[in-house]
Amino acid sequence: MRRLAILALLALLLSVPLWVGNFYVLHVLIVTGIFTIAAMSLNLLLGYTGQLSLGHAVFFGIGAYVSALVSLGFAVHLAPDWLVTLDPQPVWLAMLCAVAIAGLCGWAIGRVSFKVRGAYFVIVTISFAEVARLVALNWDELTQGPMALNNIPPLAVSLPGLDEFDFIGKVPNYYLVLVAAILAYVVIARLVHSRAGRAMIALKENEPLASSVGIEVTRYLVLAAVVSAAIAGAAGALYAHYIQIVDPNVFMFLYTVTMVIMVVAGGKGTLAGPIVGGLIFGLLPEVLRSFAIRPEVQWVAYGVLMILIVYLLPNGIVPAVASLWNRAGRADAPAAPTTGSSPGRIVP
Repeated sequence: MRRLAILALLALLLSVPLWVGNFYVLHVLIVTGIFTIAAMSLNLLLGYTGQLSLGHAVFFGIGAYVSALVSLGFAVHLAPDWLVTLDPQPVWLAMLCAVAIAGLCGWAIGRVSFKVRGAYFVIVTISFAEVARLVALNWDELTQGPMALNNIPPLAVSLPGLDEFDFIGKVPNYYLVLVAAILAYVVIARLVHSRAGRAMIALKENEPLASSVGIEVTRYLVLAAVVSAAIAGAAGALYAHYIQIVDPNVFMFLYTVTMVIMVVAGGKGTLAGPIVGGLIFGLLPEVLRSFAIRPEVQWVAYGVLMILIVYLLPNGIVPAVASLWNRAGRADAPAAPTTGSSPGRIVP
């Protein structure tokens, strides 16, 4: 039953460009898909290790800037006689570099910040995100500051015997983001169901008890941070090559808040939660726009709906639906037959 539902969902997603002819709707779906991938990466850290990162947009921004700079090429004077240059590289290589650099930053932040917990960890992540934003804003020679990096090339794939295919336009980018989302889901699912994933869940449930049975706290938390940052970096790279312009606003705190809302509302600690939350809160502003003309009315309705979801479904949408499904299944199950035999009697 579960496999059939997954196949039906995949068939529906694959068929979307066939019956959605409005390019603006496809654009909204693409951007929603990119931020859903970022929310999935945050869920690995927040939902499965219990570590709240309010600076997660930094990995998204690092992925966007690294991929853009590698694909465009750059020259930087790091010292009076030391010039670092890089010629423009293929976009696929730039995106791999973005994933690697974002993952490396996740490792560095994890090694430093996981020595603290709670509010201190939140402060460290927010501070790092703000430092990255200021660097992007003021290092004009590299990032062009508020002028932004523009004319970022789209992804191009060359297959043997075929002409080079560029991911230009809404439909190719829709399928690119869909494939990336499926790959991110598979990677996170394999990790969660592995021994390392079980160790992460144990740390979230009871860290002192997990430590007492030999689970290395820092090792598994850093592993979660690395994978989470790498996937967020991939989402940032997709964003950069789709929008084709990157500015320091990519590090905005609002992006992290959006990811947190998607994870919490959908159901943190579940694989489907960020997907459901991402689709709802990615498409909701566009739906509200068709009903409420004034922007302030749209955002008030957005906030009220978010509060209602958190109040009525404190564990998230996916856990609530799963609970209702299980209750319905138990109610429909036939009652066990009674034999009327005594406790010591063997019934043939």
